Amino acid sequence: MEEFDIIVAGAGMAGSLAATAAAKKGAKVLLLDRNDQREVGKKTNWGWVCGDAVAKSHIDFIESETGIKLSSPVLDLKVEGVQVLSPDMKNRFPFEGEGYSLDRPKAAAYFAGVAVKSGAEYRTHYEVEGPIVEEGRVVGIYGRDEKREQIKIRAKLVIDTLGIASMLRRKLPENGYIERTISTDDIESTGRYIMRFKHDGGDVNYYDPKNALIHLNQVLAPGGYGWVFPKTGSRINIGLGVEKKSLEIRNEKLGKKDTLHSLIDEYVKWNPEIKSFEIDPSDGNGKGYWSVTVKRQFDSLVFPGYMGAGDSMAMPNPISAGGIGPAMVAGVIAGEVAGDAIAAKDTSLGFLWKYNVRYNELYGKKTAALEAFRVYLQSLNNDLLNYGMSHFLTKAEAEDISYGRIPKLSIANTFGKVLSGISNINAFRNLLFTVAKMKRMNELYSRYPSTEEFGAWKKLINTEMQEVRERFRPNPI
Repeated sequence: MEEFDIIVAGAGMAGSLAATAAAKKGAKVLLLDRNDQREVGKKTNWGWVCGDAVAKSHIDFIESETGIKLSSPVLDLKVEGVQVLSPDMKNRFPFEGEGYSLDRPKAAAYFAGVAVKSGAEYRTHYEVEGPIVEEGRVVGIYGRDEKREQIKIRAKLVIDTLGIASMLRRKLPENGYIERTISTDDIESTGRYIMRFKHDGGDVNYYDPKNALIHLNQVLAPGGYGWVFPKTGSRINIGLGVEKKSLEIRNEKLGKKDTLHSLIDEYVKWNPEIKSFEIDPSDGNGKGYWSVTVKRQFDSLVFPGYMGAGDSMAMPNPISAGGIGPAMVAGVIAGEVAGDAIAAKDTSLGFLWKYNVRYNELYGKKTAALEAFRVYLQSLNNDLLNYGMSHFLTKAEAEDISYGRIPKLSIANTFGKVLSGISNINAFRNLLFTVAKMKRMNELYSRYPSTEEFGAWKKLINTEMQEVRERFRPNPI
């Protein structure tokens, strides 16, 4: 049986960067992917299904931490920011700052190439089926090669970047650190088209060549949102995400039988700026569907002999579902800690815990607060969203929330705007409750625990979040 210092399972954004960082530390690294080399990091037969957007701050982190310089064609189009629009299109809030639209297939190939140049061995057509576990720790993986023959490979450490349906994570021993399954309440079904279209200037609330747009609309995208992200060459990435229960409630109340597929087509027709369009066939990536988590990342990302990054650890932003940025950041940190662990000849839980601490500090500490706000948002119908975006929050306060900061809401100032109707007043009171919970989550994550304190800390987190979930149920219509 072959043996490596580190196996990285999955050559997506997180995996290739983890392999790069670990190899640069001198570790003997094997990077595995199930796809052909021409389709490295491909998620599904549909393609590299993704919104393709990433914040500039994440790109800056990658460049400063690894020295990897990114440019065209990996960085497809720079945008000034993300703008969130209310259902009635009368309110437009900034969500995040500058960013880029990536060429996702080219980005995956580029990062895999960097991993190889850094010293990692890269193999394709390997389907990972599970971890090898001995005496309560992961010591390798098993799976099948392109001839469907089972191949076992040992390693001192395994980094799981296989995505939301990871068989490595799901087949771990029962433990108090890594969650093996993800609730359907924390998953959204998403789909997107990459289109070429004609545009002669018009309403920037429907298409903005300088900004990525997010449309909140519980009829068009129950429990989620629609997006229109500009790309180069008169192209767009347009799609939406829906939450299962919200879609069921919406269909029942409206007497409809819509699916994710039918809603995407309806969303395209709804947008008056999308004219004379056609699917972009490049790389076979023009149309696709996938599932994405909208919860905080797992409270621990490590287990003896095992680390995880990206979608396999539920890292997409709970509000925006943006997963590229956190996956890239986590991949680099995981690879660096893994490389240090090999050098120190210590892959124990205690040593790997450094990864938990670093990721929490750089990104993860805000996501529990964002998860609480996402649950609150899914309890609001279009009327409440319209009223709330007009009366509850200033643009500065909304931007604070998008970054995981806690806004200082003034009850006196808000009621001074004349709240009308009991439903609006209740929605504002619920917002105050949510912001208080967000503050509590931030306080808990600012004191990220040691391995010994983790169990008690996790119970506190789960209790706080359960109170949010019990108060707010999906209510799109």
